[in-house]
Amino acid sequence: MTPGTTEDGPDHVTLRQILAYDEDGVLRLLLAPAGQDIEVKGVIIGDEGAARPHDGRIVLAAGLAPDLPDALAAVREAARRGAAAVVLRESDGTSVPAEARAAAEDCGIALLARAEWADWGDTIALLRSATAFASVGRGDLMADSTAGGGLAALATATARYCRGSITVEDTQFRVLAHSATGPDADGVRRSTILGGRVPDRRVAELRRSGLLRALWTSQDVIHRPADGDSPERLIVAVRSGGEMLGSLWAAADGQRLSPDAADVLRRAAVLAVPHLLRHRLRESGTVRREAHALRGLLHGNGDLRAHLWSLGLPPDAPCAVVAAVQDPRERQGSDRTLEALAAQATASRSTARVLREQDQVAVLIPVNDGGDPREALVLARELDALASGIPDAAPVWIGAGQTVASGLEAALSYGNALLVVRALRDREARRRDARPVRHAGPGDVGPTIDALHMLDAVRPVWESGSGPVHELIRTDLAAGGDLVRSLAAYLEAAGDIPLAARRLVLHPNTLRYRLRRARERFDIDLDDPDTRLVLALAVRLTEVI
Repeated sequence: MTPGTTEDGPDHVTLRQILAYDEDGVLRLLLAPAGQDIEVKGVIIGDEGAARPHDGRIVLAAGLAPDLPDALAAVREAARRGAAAVVLRESDGTSVPAEARAAAEDCGIALLARAEWADWGDTIALLRSATAFASVGRGDLMADSTAGGGLAALATATARYCRGSITVEDTQFRVLAHSATGPDADGVRRSTILGGRVPDRRVAELRRSGLLRALWTSQDVIHRPADGDSPERLIVAVRSGGEMLGSLWAAADGQRLSPDAADVLRRAAVLAVPHLLRHRLRESGTVRREAHALRGLLHGNGDLRAHLWSLGLPPDAPCAVVAAVQDPRERQGSDRTLEALAAQATASRSTARVLREQDQVAVLIPVNDGGDPREALVLARELDALASGIPDAAPVWIGAGQTVASGLEAALSYGNALLVVRALRDREARRRDARPVRHAGPGDVGPTIDALHMLDAVRPVWESGSGPVHELIRTDLAAGGDLVRSLAAYLEAAGDIPLAARRLVLHPNTLRYRLRRARERFDIDLDDPDTRLVLALAVRLTEVI
């Protein structure tokens, strides 16, 4: 029996349906003066032109800071143009102002807050997914039989109507749902369901045969006849517009598929759309929420205990942080290298939490009772070995922070790891090590870290001062910095001119000439210990090495 089809459902969804669909908490309802059953007919992102009406739409106040003037203006303008609701963002611990809530109540418009961990893309995906869910409609046998049951109910109903075994997969070939497996199921189906995803060898076979290419491009059901131990199969892509969300696979399971199995699969693909959209939304939301929580822990922002809860970590467990940082000026291969380091940290430490941001990767490592307190340094060594083995990769410096007593103190370990990285880069720039050392713990570069702390403390004094040393630094840097570099090498070598000249790849007489020029032109007495101290600090603070 072929389940009947229905016309496309409504092109709107109620606010109540959106909030019920929002299982991950992308949006938080602040108030709804007209109730939650108001219709939402679409979305407006920011200001799309004063002439465009906002009738029945949700306005996403993108690009606006959540401060009072912006929030009030967004609420009042959206209400004037007939919007159903406004979404404001909460960020950096800043809540939506109470005055904005009062303005929304006065205007009779619903007001929502976007979760701090989410972005506007998550909000748009939620609205799109909720509308698709409301639009599948009811009134045919398959839709009615799967109502409220999710993908598992859809797989079971589809299997019953097409008289086959059903598997629902995402675009990564992971099994999201499947019907019951009969005793005559083939080995591929069994291994796919047991492993939770299509085996790699099977994916490679499908790619070689051209079936995957056909699946990505076809708009209809693909038929694959029985071949040896492999039974007859029907496959259909699940799409929302032109976007591929996943696929449905029907396999003959000890009997022939029904004559109308292709029609059943087409209808099932339509019904699967909102479920796969929800899966994608939930998956991306989980990743973003965990990244937000880890970022908050490392920077000491927000509710630290809530962050630990989001990451599934106990608040009283010791931990340490490893930071791998690449020179931001080196773009070639940077993404590839940092992605490899992130993957290695995740693969080698099942409890590790990894944050990839711009030019760095930060890894939080829980240290169990009785665990090795030097675990962070061990990981730093492993990541350094991996980074150094990547061809043509830009340099990466890796610092292991100290082990702290609790995840609530993760920011302390993270700051420590970044200081180690800074010390390693400083030592390498000064050629302090015969061979570049690109990973370390705090104990390995302690004196350099102390020096960096002192330089940070003295920087405001230097920047507010004046005199011959300031004039020398300013003038020479404008001319290229050769004299500053020469002075730095001379001071680093404790006045040993031949040693400093070798480090600069200069003849000693050339260096002597430069030092004499500094004395004569800027009236600098290099024999005076106070002058040498000020010069040493100045050339370190200019960071021209």
